[in-house]
Amino acid sequence: MLIGVLGIAASARAATGATFLELAGSPPEASSIRLMRAVSFAQADAETTLSAPSASLWTSAQQQARPVVFEYSDGYRTRLKIHKIASFATIPLFVAEGVIGQSLYNDPTPGKRTAHLWVATGIGVLFGVNTVTGVWNLTEARKDPNGRTRRMTHSILMLAADACFFATAMTGPGHHFRNPSQYDSSRSLHRSLAFTSVSLASAGYAMMFVWRH
Repeated sequence: MLIGVLGIAASARAATGATFLELAGSPPEASSIRLMRAVSFAQADAETTLSAPSASLWTSAQQQARPVVFEYSDGYRTRLKIHKIASFATIPLFVAEGVIGQSLYNDPTPGKRTAHLWVATGIGVLFGVNTVTGVWNLTEARKDPNGRTRRMTHSILMLAADACFFATAMTGPGHHFRNPSQYDSSRSLHRSLAFTSVSLASAGYAMMFVWRH
C-alpha cells in the first residue's frame, strides 16, 4: 500500500513537473488551466488506486454474507411433510400417557395397564416414523449450511428421547417381580425415564413448532 501511494505521488509530481516545463513560456491563463488539469488527473488516479482494495474487500464481504442456495429433492419435501403431520400427535399422546401412567402408578388395574400399553405403542410407532424420516432428511441436508445448528440440536434432542423411550420400555414393571421392593424400584425407574423422555422430546418438538423447518 505504501509503495502504491509513493508511486502515485511520483506520477503526480512527474505530471506536474512536465507541465511546469511545458508551460514555462505560455501565457498565465493557459499555464493555470493546464496546471489545474494535471493536478486533477493526478488526484483522480490516486483516488481510483486507493479505492480499489476497499471495493474488493466490500465485494468479498458481500459474497461471504450471501446465503448459500441449496436445492432439496422431492423426497425430502415428502418426508418433511410426513414428519410434521405425525408430530401433531406428539402432545396428545404424551398427555394421555401421562394421565394413564399416573393413575396406573397410584392404583394399578388390568384395564389401566392395557390402556397404558396401547398409548405407549402409539408413541413408539410415532417416534419410529419420525426417526426414519428425520434421520433420512438430516442426511440429505448435511451439506446445507443454512439452519444447520437448529437441525442438529433438534435431531440430538429427539434421538436422545428415542434412547430414553427405549430404556423406559425395557424397565417397565411386570408380574415377574416377586419381591415388592424390586417392583417398586423398577416402577420408579420406569417413571423417571418416562419423564426424561417426554422432556427431551418436548424440547425438540418446541423447536420444530417455533421454526417450522
